[in-house]
Parts: sequence; structure tokens; C-alpha cells
Amino acid sequence: MRRVTLPVAYMPLVDAAPLIIAQEMGFAEDEAIALDLIAAPSWSSLRDMLGFGRVDAAHMLSPVPVAMGLGLGGMTASLAAISVLSVNGNVIGIGRPLEDKLRAQGYGFDFADARAAASALKSASSGKLVFGVPFPFSMHVELLRYWVERTALGADSIEIRTVPPPLMAEALEAGDIDAFCVGEPWGSVVVDRGLGALLLPGKAIWQGAPEKVLATRTDWAETEPDLVGRLMRAVWQSSRWLAKPESRIAAAEILSRQRYLDLPAELIDRALSGRMILSGHGEQRQCDDFLRFHGAAASFPWRSQAKWIAHRLARAHGLSADPDTAARVFRSDLYRQHMTQTDADLPGASEKLEGAIHHPTAVGSTRGRLNLLPDRFFDGAVFDPDAPE
Repeated sequence: MRRVTLPVAYMPLVDAAPLIIAQEMGFAEDEAIALDLIAAPSWSSLRDMLGFGRVDAAHMLSPVPVAMGLGLGGMTASLAAISVLSVNGNVIGIGRPLEDKLRAQGYGFDFADARAAASALKSASSGKLVFGVPFPFSMHVELLRYWVERTALGADSIEIRTVPPPLMAEALEAGDIDAFCVGEPWGSVVVDRGLGALLLPGKAIWQGAPEKVLATRTDWAETEPDLVGRLMRAVWQSSRWLAKPESRIAAAEILSRQRYLDLPAELIDRALSGRMILSGHGEQRQCDDFLRFHGAAASFPWRSQAKWIAHRLARAHGLSADPDTAARVFRSDLYRQHMTQTDADLPGASEKLEGAIHHPTAVGSTRGRLNLLPDRFFDGAVFDPDAPE
């Protein structure tokens, strides 16, 4: 098999690990490919790199391909989400002024109760809160909006500003934002610099949120099936390696290198282990499944999740475009086509009721041993992809 080099863009985040590890640990080489990993300075530049053909694939915010399918964002390129790279992994944090107010109120920073956190934040704020997020079309925005809409905070309580993840701490320090929602390790950077505290993990809002996807241009995905399959399998093997507890120390060391995240391995390990340090006061909380790469169909691109994203985007932006059509960018068909050469246990369906699983649940699958993990929304709502609200 001829060895091919694929240019792949990523943002310096812990959830870029499946791509970085695929190259560093030889999983890409096993598929006769090499990944030329190119760090992007922002999500907009990464999107443009992929859309204009500078790279063949990218570590991408899950709502971006859906948003582009709805005609949002000003770029006409068609993108395909060929697999999910990570589930969960975001944090909601606050700056020191809000942290001090919450402590004065006696708030306990349990890092788990979304309703209690919203009520405490409502009591501590006197006007609109300015939240920094990495990109307008992101799970960060969707989780924030879902949370405030359905709690004491209310839909009009926040203003959202775009801040590249590596600059979130600086924006907080400068007073440009009051709070943030960002992927690790950039929330922990805020904590280590003494600029604020972590309030909630993203999974406290939605336990099964698809955070990043492996994205390609649709034409490339359909005209280069051999390369697409090799890339998907390399990343899947990498994700399986990352899911092993004994891999954690090595993974943190690799990600910490100057060419990738250029941050201490200990800080990166927090997201990989789920053992989070919440503030300069030293509170620690264990958050199981804080960030998940593999197992329980973690990498499967569920069309129902794309529909949830599409319907929320369409409603927020007053679009008449068909959300269900836009949701087809989650290519469960390509995933099934290319993953049959592995021992992946593929779900029998490509859609499910989102938010309906409260306990590990066995479902029909190709190998008959697939259990899906809880995907509950904090308010108990269920999204039916066949009858969206």
C-alpha cells in the first residue's frame, strides 16, 4: 500500500488527542498514511483551511458542518462529519469577581448541579453576563444557551463573545468577559493563573454532547474512499488506545510537547482523568466521563445529534432551511462503510432519542455487545429526531 501524507488541521486542545496520538503512536503508519498536523490560531481559520482545500481533514467543532449545511457562516463549501472525535470535554468558568460573590453567598462549587449553579450565578449578577466562547457555531454556545433558557438565568441574561481558546485567560484578565465556556485545557489555565474558577463541566448540561468531529470536504470524502477509510481507522485505533487507563500518562506527555499544546502534562492530565481542580482554593472534583474518546459508540456520528444541533441553529437564526437536510452532514453511512474492517461494534440504527438514556443500556448492534452510556439533558428533556419541538 502506497504511503500518503495527509495535511490535517487542529486546534491546541486536549480533544485533538485522537489525531495527535494517531500520528505519534504509529496508528496512522499502520494504515500507510502520515498526518501532517497543522495547528490553527482560531476556529475560523481552521474552517477556512479545510473549506478552501489547504488541508484534507480537520479537528472540527461539531456544529460547524451543520451550520454550513444551513447556509450559515458565509462559506459555501460542503463539509462532512465522518466520525466523532470526542464526547464532552468543555468547562463553564467564571472570573474572580463572580467567584468572590459566589463564595460570599456560600456556594459550594459542587461542579455537578446545573440548576444550582444557574441560581447562584443569577443571585451574584446585577446585569447581563458576558461569556467568552471559541466560535459562534459551537457546542459551547449551544450548551450555554440551552442551560440559561431552562434555568433561573433566563435566555436574555447573557451576551456571547468569540474568543480563541488560547486567549480565554487573557480576555478574562482584561475584563472583556465575565465568564466562559471552553474546551480543556484552557479552563484549567484560567485556574492555574488565579484568574477564576470552574463552575460546571459541559456534561452537567448534556451528558452525551458530541464535541468535536473529524471533518472533511464532502467531495473529498466521496471521491477518496480509500484515504478516508485509512484515516478513519487510524483515528479509531488511536481513540481506543486513549481510552485505556494505562495510556493516560503517555498521552498527557505527548500532548504537552511544544509542537502541540506546549503546556504542563499535569494540567492536561486533569481532562484525561476527570480529576479537575476548580480554583486557587484547591477544590478538586472527580468528573467521570468528563471527556470520552472511545467506547459505547462514542465515535459514531449519530444523525439524531446532528438534527438536535440543526434545529437549534435554525430556530436561533430564524432560518427556513430544512434542518433535517442539514443534519445529513453527519455521515453515519460512511462510518459504517469504512469501519467494517475493524472490530467496532456498530449500532443498528443511525438515530436515537437524545436524552432518553439514564443508565447504561444495551442496544442492537453488529456484534451484539454494545451498551450506550447515559446521554441525559440536565432538565430531563428528550429530543425526538422524528418529531422535533
